[in-house]
Amino acid sequence: MPDNRWPGGAEVRPLVIIPTYNERDNLPVVVEALLRVPDVRILVVDDGSPDGTGEVADELSSRARARVSVLHRRGPRGFGLSLIDGMRWALATDATVICHMDADLSHDPTDVPRLAAGTSEADLVIGSRYVPGGRIDNWPRRRVLLSAFANRYVRAILGLPVMDCTSGFRCWRRDALERLPLERIRSNGYAFQVEMTWEALAASCRITEVPITFVERQQGASKLSSGIIVESAILPWRLALGRPRR
Repeated sequence: MPDNRWPGGAEVRPLVIIPTYNERDNLPVVVEALLRVPDVRILVVDDGSPDGTGEVADELSSRARARVSVLHRRGPRGFGLSLIDGMRWALATDATVICHMDADLSHDPTDVPRLAAGTSEADLVIGSRYVPGGRIDNWPRRRVLLSAFANRYVRAILGLPVMDCTSGFRCWRRDALERLPLERIRSNGYAFQVEMTWEALAASCRITEVPITFVERQQGASKLSSGIIVESAILPWRLALGRPRR
């Protein structure tokens, strides 16, 4: 990162969380690219991958121990649970900016400095596919339409002032993340991002979006399932009817 200080001289200490499940081929590429970004530390949160991703993560950590850590999860599996555990781990460190991104090469590691820099003026910076300059490469038309519809659906029900409610590429200011009720987050799929956005607005967090290019994975299988789609359809109503934004 060219300048690792906040306005006023405060030091920026970024940490990137990468949740993984069966990403043994993609993970080394992502980690090596992130290690080329100065000052960034990495936490791999492996969700008990049966393909050996956890062991790959351990090997990467052994080569760059000062910058790469691994959290091996046990118990109930899930994307949201992995990120919550990763966020709690990060908050126990001295990180001042806490980011998370996918392990499947859909998110460009070189975009991390742009997102992290945005936290000088915002509490949450979202890497967005749906603001001017953002785009999606190589997604099948069905996925493009599903994603666009999902974001319109969420905005219509919850009134969120965010174009890309389901983006998994985000950077948080530490003090903003500390204000959120992480113990109350229950969503596990793409709905997790919606619920976190809802809670961020409830905590009066300032949110901004910066454009990114989202690229369809080259290796491995998508984690999208019917259960994730159903959860994403139900969550906005649960939030709107059961837990109004403060």
